[in-house]
Amino acid sequence: MINTNDTLGSLATRYPSATAVFLRHRLDFCCRGRDTLSDACRSAGLDPAAIVAEIEAHDADEDQEQPHWDIRPIPELVDHILGRYHEPLRHDLPALIDAARKVERVHRDKPSCPHGLAEHLARARSELEEHMGKEEQVLFPALRSGSHGQAMHMPIRVMMQEHEDHGVSLRRIRELTSDLEAPADACGTWRALYAALGQLEADLMEHIHLENNVLFPRGLNP
Repeated sequence: MINTNDTLGSLATRYPSATAVFLRHRLDFCCRGRDTLSDACRSAGLDPAAIVAEIEAHDADEDQEQPHWDIRPIPELVDHILGRYHEPLRHDLPALIDAARKVERVHRDKPSCPHGLAEHLARARSELEEHMGKEEQVLFPALRSGSHGQAMHMPIRVMMQEHEDHGVSLRRIRELTSDLEAPADACGTWRALYAALGQLEADLMEHIHLENNVLFPRGLNP
């Protein structure tokens, strides 16, 4: 039973299909995962009851075999994060940066050109690479080994702060791209770039959600 006083993070954890609903309505279930559904909907001008109905309908249609990562072993969750999110980020970002450079070069004289997007994506790539390296070299091995409680407080707090920075970076992408809306005369590369950036946003939000709202709380439990 979904309660509108449940947090976005807890709903996304209990109902994996809820993430698609939250993404569709631009509800931040990763960095703002502690907000209640009621509060988040009020801020966004949405009807909480309608969102609940969407989640329940979505959940009924979804494959019930989806893993519930809050009850899977931590090493399995870490492996999922590495394979589903870290590796694709490293693979996909260079191509997105190249596409942004091409769009900015070819369409530089158009008012709708996303000037500064390639530079921003290059900076975001550097920050994400550094962040993922810290997780892979320090935090994830500690969690795999069974470390938890107070010993994990500081490294997890640092990672969560960096997640906030990634959220700011995603919002900046929206600003530079007119909310990822390509103009009517956009070429194929331009449209494909914005579609890929939308997928990047969705993946990064799911990625941060799994860490902030599922993995990290389990690592902090005494």
